Amino acid sequence: MRNRLSILFFFFSVTLRALAQTGGEAFTFLRLPTSARANALGGHTVALVERDPSLIFHNPALLGAEMDGMINLNYMNYISDVNVGSALFTKAHGERAAWGVGATFIGYGDIQEALPGNVVTGASVSAKDISVNGFYARDLNERWRGGLALKFLYSGLADYTSIGLCVDAGLSYYNSEKGFSFGFALKNIGAQLKAYEDERQKMPWDIQLGISQKLSHAPLRLSLTAQYLNRWKFDYVDNTNVEQKDDSFFKTFAKHLIIGVDFVPSDNFWVGVGFNPKVNMDMKLQGGGSFSGFSAGAGVRIKMFDVGFSLAKYHPSALSLMLSVSTTLEDFK
Repeated sequence: MRNRLSILFFFFSVTLRALAQTGGEAFTFLRLPTSARANALGGHTVALVERDPSLIFHNPALLGAEMDGMINLNYMNYISDVNVGSALFTKAHGERAAWGVGATFIGYGDIQEALPGNVVTGASVSAKDISVNGFYARDLNERWRGGLALKFLYSGLADYTSIGLCVDAGLSYYNSEKGFSFGFALKNIGAQLKAYEDERQKMPWDIQLGISQKLSHAPLRLSLTAQYLNRWKFDYVDNTNVEQKDDSFFKTFAKHLIIGVDFVPSDNFWVGVGFNPKVNMDMKLQGGGSFSGFSAGAGVRIKMFDVGFSLAKYHPSALSLMLSVSTTLEDFK
């Protein structure tokens, strides 16, 4: 049984090579972007204040009463037949609070079954991960907001299953007069309650903070996000299959940063670009080319719908495309 499970994990980890340096972790799909806007700006943002419900997957403190009665759907073709989707509903609770319910799903397609000794059976097995989320956020004062998210996690790899539970906790600060915002999030704090077999794995927990600043005389906004603040070094295997632990200070520092710029001439249109140095360096080791780690996207309001599109390269062989659609129930009345 252990050998068969190891083979499944091998195919599973190859599928998610873009999430490098996460060996020994369960539910690594939680590190994937769940917002077309965040994906366009480098993959993650915890500070961007917009009427976009999908951003609360990245920081629950970005949820607010202004998102009353909103529905959000996201779809990303990650790699080949690996697909990611999410759905979300948000509702105001009085004038200073809001709640939401949502779910994310990733399907890894059909994987050819192989037994110990690399004996291919000819059968195929499926693999999937699901997160069911509950959100709550409240204004602490005119500029500060706090939020929490509870996540129930399920993973199925062929006949093996795993269950987990974790929380996100976040803070958001927004000064509308200066166009400045700040965000902080503790992400995926929890445990694997049921292991695939005997040994439990750690959760992909992270500490992130970020800032965004609109320029005074131009419709441009700069964003900077710091990720993996719960660690410093990133061990990895290079393209000669040798384990490396001695990145320079500059390289290590750069891997913690994500840079984004978006052009926002109105509430109905935006264009954004981003750069994730860690993804860039990881993908270069795998022959991903110099454009790995760069991302771009745009969004527009079409009648009652806010539609966003983004693309990024998280794997050497493919571009990841994401589509986001949001609407408000009140608009249909």
